[in-house]
Amino acid sequence: MSDRLGVLKTYKLFVGGKFPRSESGRVYEVTAATSAGDTAGEGAWLANAPLSSRKDARDAVVAARKAFGGWSGATAYNRGQILYRIAEMLEGRRGQFAAEVADAEGLSAAEAAAQVDAAIDRWVWYAGWSDKVAQIAGSANPVAGPFFNLSTPEPTGVVAVLAPQESSFLGLVSVIAPAVVTGNTVVVATSERAPLPALSLGEVLATSDLPGGVVNVLSGRTAEIAAPLAAHQDVNAIDLAGADAALAKDLETAAADNLKRVLRPSATDWTADPGTDRLLAFLETKTVWHPIGI
Repeated sequence: MSDRLGVLKTYKLFVGGKFPRSESGRVYEVTAATSAGDTAGEGAWLANAPLSSRKDARDAVVAARKAFGGWSGATAYNRGQILYRIAEMLEGRRGQFAAEVADAEGLSAAEAAAQVDAAIDRWVWYAGWSDKVAQIAGSANPVAGPFFNLSTPEPTGVVAVLAPQESSFLGLVSVIAPAVVTGNTVVVATSERAPLPALSLGEVLATSDLPGGVVNVLSGRTAEIAAPLAAHQDVNAIDLAGADAALAKDLETAAADNLKRVLRPSATDWTADPGTDRLLAFLETKTVWHPIGI
């Protein structure tokens, strides 16, 4: 019998393609869920997660803005390739993520594995949309005159995302993937009680050809992270999936200051077909007129 001590994992933030600790030095205890749907988190200790500060949120926005030009300018085909690569990397780490999801959500091993498989498949599904979304969001418009009138979708910019609280991995992927595949960059606040699968996802993103800063992952108190993101003048849109009604109202008020696009929270079955709503939620439409014959 070996008396070797195991090596405990140190979970870190993922900002700008790097793995910093919170600038505040703070952490908080993450504990296992004792049953499916448990929100108290009173099970066994799992890890200490970084407790992000307002400055961490601002640093993540800076990284996301820096990455936006290159990512939005990449071809749709290239973005699809990278999302597929993320799915490939996750496939090789299914066991790790299934264990983390089981602990986070109080699921059986089989239930957690099904959640991870669905999340991997969702990356593939959105990867396939990368070079097709323009066909459903763009158009050639009939006009009265000798002109071509063409409308094409373009990414909104930097999107703040509050990940679902109850679905630590499948829900997380379901809000990140549609935003990035259309060319946006993302700052995501993880599930407050169950951040570990999201922090591990950062390790996968770092080794999947995704440029640094395209996805930035912050763990901690959702309200504390969300407040500076909602009020930030360089954040173009916010997805409130992980906010309760009271927090969502406050954040929507803060977001109005620079006319952010806001996706309100709603009851969502993350295991269902996601449809195209989130693909289209953070796109702007550019319309160009061009004379015929020139």
